[in-house]
Amino acid sequence: MLWQVIFPLIYIFVAGFAYTSLIDKVTFETKEITYPVFLATGMIGFNIMNSTLVSGIIIWNDKRYGMFEQIMSGPFTRANYILSNIFTIGIIGLVSAFLIALVGFPVFFQSIEFSFITIPLIIFAAITGSVLFGSIASIISTRIKSSESFNVTINTVFLFFAFVSTAFYPAAGAPEPLATAFYINPLTYIVDVIRAGFFGTFNDFILIEMIVLVLLALGSFSIATKLLTRLDF
Repeated sequence: MLWQVIFPLIYIFVAGFAYTSLIDKVTFETKEITYPVFLATGMIGFNIMNSTLVSGIIIWNDKRYGMFEQIMSGPFTRANYILSNIFTIGIIGLVSAFLIALVGFPVFFQSIEFSFITIPLIIFAAITGSVLFGSIASIISTRIKSSESFNVTINTVFLFFAFVSTAFYPAAGAPEPLATAFYINPLTYIVDVIRAGFFGTFNDFILIEMIVLVLLALGSFSIATKLLTRLDF
């Protein structure tokens, strides 16, 4: 967990300010903010996603070392097993995201517009992000047979989610089809919701992104549960 906090902070305070010579101001919805502010809020969403990667690793290790069969001998369903992993990691992600926001507060405090929906939006992003990306990690862990393939696949998928999104840079000005790919990526929706909470820019488009996130989270969780149910150990 310590590294999950330290890495984003290094990125915020080193890369964030280093890139200001290239990216001075960024427009998010109707608000103009500095790049370090844009990056700091994006790293909160990135950290929520990155924390859930551990969920797939837990399931993979339980499957590989025969722990899953022993766990399932208790009064638990496979859905309970996945959900407990996802929410445990989600809590870790939420705590580390809070620490990032706390330490990074000096970077973006002048741009924040707190309202009664700020905290609910951040919690919403944390919960849906944890369920969605935790389920994706779980799906990968149930389909891959070898350790090498698992590590390559899960790292490649999560690197795509991380860098083909608006967590690190804005979609405006990006060449096609990269700009379109940003808005196929659910991490973009998560960081948009977080930024809307911090900057008071909630609108109909953010609401649509929230609805899509709920549908994706429910769909991916259902698929993960079904695949785990069919898995033989």
